[in-house]
Amino acid sequence: MADALFHSPKTHGFVRVAAATPVSHPGDPRANGQEHVALIRQAGEQGVDLMVFPELSLSAYAIDDLHMQAALLDEVERQIAVAAEATAEADVVAVVGAPIRNGDALYNCAVVIGAGEVLGVVPKTYLPNYREYYEKRWFAPATARAEDVLRLNGETVDFAPGLLFEAVNRPGFVFSVEICEDYWAPMPPSTRAALAGARILLNLSASNIVIGKADERAMLSASHSARTLSAYVFAASGWGESTTDLAWDGQATIHELGSKLAEGERFALDSHLTIADVDVGRIGLDRLRNGTFAECARNEGEAATVVPFMAREDYEASELIRPLDRFPFVPDDAGRLDQDCYEAFNIQVQGLMRRMTATGAKSLVIGVSGGLDSTQALLVACRAFDRLDLPRSNILGFTMPGFATSDGTKSNAWALMTALGVTGAEIDIRPAAEQMFKDIGHPYAEGQPVHDITFENVQAGLRTDYLFRLANQHRAFVLGTGDLSELALGWATYGVGDHMSHYNVNGGVAKTLIRHLIRWVAAGDLIGAGARDTLHAILDTEISPELVPAKDGVIQSTEGTVGPYALNDFFLFYISRFGMTPSKVAFLAHQAWGDAGAGHWPANTPDDEKVEYDLATIKGWLRKFLVRFFQTAQFKRSALPNGPKVVTGGSLSPRGDWRAPSDGNARVWLDELDANVPD
Repeated sequence: MADALFHSPKTHGFVRVAAATPVSHPGDPRANGQEHVALIRQAGEQGVDLMVFPELSLSAYAIDDLHMQAALLDEVERQIAVAAEATAEADVVAVVGAPIRNGDALYNCAVVIGAGEVLGVVPKTYLPNYREYYEKRWFAPATARAEDVLRLNGETVDFAPGLLFEAVNRPGFVFSVEICEDYWAPMPPSTRAALAGARILLNLSASNIVIGKADERAMLSASHSARTLSAYVFAASGWGESTTDLAWDGQATIHELGSKLAEGERFALDSHLTIADVDVGRIGLDRLRNGTFAECARNEGEAATVVPFMAREDYEASELIRPLDRFPFVPDDAGRLDQDCYEAFNIQVQGLMRRMTATGAKSLVIGVSGGLDSTQALLVACRAFDRLDLPRSNILGFTMPGFATSDGTKSNAWALMTALGVTGAEIDIRPAAEQMFKDIGHPYAEGQPVHDITFENVQAGLRTDYLFRLANQHRAFVLGTGDLSELALGWATYGVGDHMSHYNVNGGVAKTLIRHLIRWVAAGDLIGAGARDTLHAILDTEISPELVPAKDGVIQSTEGTVGPYALNDFFLFYISRFGMTPSKVAFLAHQAWGDAGAGHWPANTPDDEKVEYDLATIKGWLRKFLVRFFQTAQFKRSALPNGPKVVTGGSLSPRGDWRAPSDGNARVWLDELDANVPD
């Protein structure tokens, strides 16, 4: 694939949408038309595919009985033609608001225009006629229409609620339109449109502003996009509307699957656009996975009229205009991160508490290495014992130094156990390992420095074997420590190694999140302040299995073998949660971690995570991830111990989110990566 094509968001299923907020000129369609043309041209220059204006944007909303004036309605129709011509020049599809006559009735409409013509007209379904609203004085509801077509400026076009507009040249680019009150109804028309296949829902609104209403609108947009598995673009009237009895804030929001992608400036005094790239491919994949959505579509969906159109095809390299977390398991927002850490930690704690009460266990055994995972598991255990009113001394922590254990990790392990008040002990596994080397005839027993996989796994297996026998001896169970990222990569010694335990609290937590969980615990008072310094020392220690002695002062590096966990967790999230193609994952990773994202670090990003990766590096590590994830690691995941699911779509348990054959291969994913990602 050519570089420019790969680096275009359109290639990867993104549609650039805009909520337009024009300055309004009440009762002056010509002036409003000029505002529309200017914003349409601006949208075209910024690569926008689809834009939506507020309700009755060509006439203005708050003009009351002026809606019934023939001269005004004639001029509105002329301005529709002018705006349509502008869409041809800008190569944009625009949805404008207008009062439209059909027969002897007037309708509050959304007029969809593109390529110089009217594509269709959608009348408003629900007309508010309470409190400050009295639309039924002027307009007929959609149900009053006699037929599903109308004549507008000499053209016969579709005229109905729930029309689907589908780009014939851009898969997944399907949208529908509703108007203001429609999405305040218990059953918004866009619900059925989504069930019929619309992935982008547009709302032209003239919702006036009162205290607290902006939050309500945002809540409706977020919840509706989540419930319908869609993107929702909302554009409300702003500056210039008549303030006889009402005021207007020009709220503009874009949501996707419940998350806010963009929000415009409220109470602005100039015309402007709020732009974001909507991932219609991701929406389609989420619907594909959601059996409830498909079943609801079968039960409640209705056939819809589909209006085909040609979308713009300028596949140019561009930066994404949307939030994109480098750490998808770790939110950028500090408040949300605090909430996520609170929930993740307590999910782990309650999972362990329930297993202990179910088994009647009063103690547990855990290997404490001085690394991230065993630290997090030990913190969870301490909190669980506190809540169960059990003494922490019943937690039996064992540090088991081997041939490559460093003084730093060993001292951190002891400092942590001491500070937390658990029962600590040390078992040197080297004599047992040397005996096993001798028994199996390994070259190391003859003095040869052979540090192969057997050399590593003898140590890992012995540690787990000791823990299980210690659990038998003390009527306890073994607490596992391996995390979600390691399970994805198969980075565990199978069976008798760290792959196995009686219960694993970390199996649903990604490595990148574990780092922040430890920081969160260190900053709080759940465990006590005594371990705070040790926790920070552990966070500052390079991740290593410490199974092979250092060479020339360089220790064995986990990330040097399997790749940076920041990238692996990024790959894992988009591949396991949404099933995205490797090429799209590589595109997103480059947007997040390459030059495009450089310098835009979230406030909570530690210095050691402020790194960049070029596309070649991303492709190389992604290739290794695909082989590990799809081909070499599944047999380990098929035999996992129990443990709680923590992150959305993140469980790799064979009893949960991820079920795959142990004998699979990675060929189809590798072929897709090689065919579509430039070297």
